[in-house]
Amino acid sequence: MPRPLRVAIVGAGPAGIYAADALLKSEAAVDPGVSIDIFERMPAPFGLIRYGVAPDHPRIKGIITALHQVLDKPQVRLFGNVDYPGDISLDELRSFYDAVIFSTGATADRALDIPGVDLDGSYGAADFVSWYDGHPDVPRTWPLEAEKVAVLGVGNVALDVARILAKTADELLPTEIPANVYDGLKANKALEVHVFGRRGPAQAKFSPMELRELDHSPNIEVIVNPEDIDYDDGSIAERRGNKQTDMVAKTLENWAIRDIGERQHKLYLHFFESPSEILGEDGKVVGLRTERTELDGTGNVKGTGRFTDWDVQSVYRAVGYLSDELPKLPWDVATGTVPDEGGRVIDAGGHMQSTYVTGWIRRGPIGLIGHTKGDANETVANLLADHAEGRLGTPASPEPEAVEAFLAGRSVRYTTWEGWYRLDAAEKALGEPQGRARVKIVEREEMLDASGA
Repeated sequence: MPRPLRVAIVGAGPAGIYAADALLKSEAAVDPGVSIDIFERMPAPFGLIRYGVAPDHPRIKGIITALHQVLDKPQVRLFGNVDYPGDISLDELRSFYDAVIFSTGATADRALDIPGVDLDGSYGAADFVSWYDGHPDVPRTWPLEAEKVAVLGVGNVALDVARILAKTADELLPTEIPANVYDGLKANKALEVHVFGRRGPAQAKFSPMELRELDHSPNIEVIVNPEDIDYDDGSIAERRGNKQTDMVAKTLENWAIRDIGERQHKLYLHFFESPSEILGEDGKVVGLRTERTELDGTGNVKGTGRFTDWDVQSVYRAVGYLSDELPKLPWDVATGTVPDEGGRVIDAGGHMQSTYVTGWIRRGPIGLIGHTKGDANETVANLLADHAEGRLGTPASPEPEAVEAFLAGRSVRYTTWEGWYRLDAAEKALGEPQGRARVKIVEREEMLDASGA
């Protein structure tokens, strides 16, 4: 009797779980069946949703409900707190599985090559997001001494960073933020937050809902300079061809023509300002220099040679995420991705046997969470085609208990899906006395203990 197809997925974020879902819905799941193990370096699953989505966005975190249904399936096992390649290598994975899918995300900040980027007070947005989302591997404190702050970038991460900096700690208290984050935000001195984009309103990468949410806070006054509302032929074409772009532009136009109100924290959205230098004194940030840009007719911009110095004491770079390089896999330094064709890992011109990628490690950190579903479907379809045509390798120890014995032999303290339910209950219990849905546990050892690892 043929055994089930054994697949390892490295990364328990949405991309990896979507890949598991695609496998479960395939014909192979019926005959000969599929057996899926998901490896995750954090003690808890859900990746970006747990450690990348802002705590005041519970609607997005609702995606976890759909992911739960996949991980609840008996054909799927979770091995949390297992690091690739520290705890298990590619060769070791191949000894247990017919195929390996890498679905690791992006945790680092893309570089911004301007003078002053290394000054004290210059931060990467990804590090700040990890702090306020209670990631166990970052410091428990964050310096929030600046009264005037700059955020570079016009995507949703820039909006998240600006919004968290501009809101009061008490506004965020009903969310899942742990005590150390609440205490840090309580000491936040920011009164002005300036968001800078080098192009115009029609080129901003905000989603309309995220943008409008800025104005919902009773403590944040959103301000747009009327001079920053400008469009060329390329911008007009972009608005006509994209409903989201048009909605963002309309929102910004409405904010530009209204009177400035009295809310205590000011959040400025600046366009046509290209960061050219972070200014410093005695090793600390004291300002930001930008060059005014103008549209060139195509929706792109060119510099005007006119510079402005902005009085800010800290700068956050939100210019994109960068995936972490995966040992033993080929790597494209320019894009921060693993080279692939249809999800098949390509090395030296050929398919690296039994090895696949999906999600941000494949496409780069772009698009919304749901966009990785299409990637997962394509990758899994090609994996199953390779299986049907006999192109996968044959694992030496395909029986499921072999992996558990291997991890036990390495003394890896791993968590399970049942352990997630225990951690979930522990976090909800922490929140209950305060009338909160949950309070996130931050320390790795405490997460492991609560999970019964």
